[in-house]
Amino acid sequence: MNKTNAATARGVTADWVKAFDGFDVWRPLRLLRRVGPVLQGITLDRSTAGDAYYPTAHIHALTRPFPVVSLMLGQRLVSRSGVQEGIEFSRHAEEHLDASRRLAEQARLSLDDPPSVRDISAAMHDFALAQLELGYPPAVNEMEDSILIAAADGDELLADQGLQLARELAGKWPSSRLPPSWTGREEWIGSLADRAADLEGLRATVESQVALHNLTKVRESQ
Repeated sequence: MNKTNAATARGVTADWVKAFDGFDVWRPLRLLRRVGPVLQGITLDRSTAGDAYYPTAHIHALTRPFPVVSLMLGQRLVSRSGVQEGIEFSRHAEEHLDASRRLAEQARLSLDDPPSVRDISAAMHDFALAQLELGYPPAVNEMEDSILIAAADGDELLADQGLQLARELAGKWPSSRLPPSWTGREEWIGSLADRAADLEGLRATVESQVALHNLTKVRESQ
């Protein structure tokens, strides 16, 4: 990235964090806030040509070791016709305020007041159910994370509800669409229940991920 592009990215990032002051700048074009064992983010994905960016709301669970901050439940800004919408860097000054307003309206989780872990877990459950209904690949990771974040947050009831839903979904998922590493419903549920019960291990993973991704300056919402 040359100096001009770097300066442009910093300016764009600064404007977006002004629009969403509950978030912090993590990296250029990446905003984050922490909700317990979860990160909620707004990513300004560069276009392939590099002349525009795509505002994207997402989350990332800190309860599993992962080398990058993922775009789970990624939701790009879309136009009224449902087409993903990019903002040209040359038009940023004129368009970013309207784009930020519309992204907040479209996001499945609040970008204003922080969502709760229960809100985030419910959004993952809704996503998993929608994936099944639409015939899309099973939302294995989303279901796992919905349970582990609930457990790490100390909400045993929510974790148990997630395990129950996971068992129901696993009985409906077509085997041909499951990951190659899939070992079967009962073994998956048993392993997931064991991981959810290891509260000390989950919290240690969260802290190690905070250190790995240099998240110490990202505020944790109360």
